[in-house]
Amino acid sequence: MSGQEILLQAEHLKKSFQVNGGIVSAVDDVNLEIYRGETLALVGESGCGKSTLGRVLIRLIEPTSGKTTFKGIDLSQCSKKQLRDLYKSVQIIFQDPFSCLDPRMKVGEIIGEPMQIHHMYKNKRELQMQVQKLMKDVGVRPEYFNRYPHQFSGGQRQRIGIARALSVNPELVICDEPVSALDVSIQAQILNLLKDLQKERNLTYLFISHDLSVVRYISDRVCVMFLGRLCEIGPSEEVYQHPLHPYTQCLLDSVPIPDPEQRREDKEPLTGEIPSPINPPSGCRFHTRCPYATEECINICPEYQDMGGGRFCACHHPLKTV
Repeated sequence: MSGQEILLQAEHLKKSFQVNGGIVSAVDDVNLEIYRGETLALVGESGCGKSTLGRVLIRLIEPTSGKTTFKGIDLSQCSKKQLRDLYKSVQIIFQDPFSCLDPRMKVGEIIGEPMQIHHMYKNKRELQMQVQKLMKDVGVRPEYFNRYPHQFSGGQRQRIGIARALSVNPELVICDEPVSALDVSIQAQILNLLKDLQKERNLTYLFISHDLSVVRYISDRVCVMFLGRLCEIGPSEEVYQHPLHPYTQCLLDSVPIPDPEQRREDKEPLTGEIPSPINPPSGCRFHTRCPYATEECINICPEYQDMGGGRFCACHHPLKTV
């Protein structure tokens, strides 16, 4: 995507955690670029490190090594005060729409709190008007300003979380599994809301999810993650139509197809040993389950290959050449 402005860039980003039994490399040597105005989806199975990566990118969790730059600013060199000012431009929508809202605060206070921190209003009347406008924009009735989170449904609470994230007019919003806890019909409403808000406010999204059908609907580019490492990056439709990494193909094969006549019954189930995040295998981390693994895959960790057309793949034997 040459020519587009890079809003956020990660270089050799790593994050390790000390656990009983060893060290888990939740994020291992990640290089990533997010362009202004796009939706970059980060997908992978539970436990692959995608939510940790989302937090490490903006220093909600301190990285073990590597760096992230936002609009050219090296976040690793920022003080706490500088980070607080920067968080006006970077916000996050969390997975659980209930636990991320303070049950002791009224909805108006929850949405207005970031505005108070960043001094974005002249008086209480203006603050209330801004909050109520935000509530209306995300589909929550403004007259519910003085209600508490437990008085709302899950979908309404997620809308409140979105309103809080947008209250400081951010440029980048990290959406961490924002619809996974919601009913399917509500998921569609929230996804449409996010797309509408992106157009209206020129937002950039990092959309983290394990649901590939959701990702296909909302994303411009897809980044596939396995056991702390990135496997494949590319434009959404191209990745879905012609995956390059065997793990991407396995993820796509696992997506349920509602039409019985279109279901493929000839899909081969994955075999082999499931790798441990505490003691990951040598070489390519997917080689213990990959049907195309060779001696090279077992011994040598694959480097990113530029496959052209904005596509990158970390595989010794990309599928189009198999």
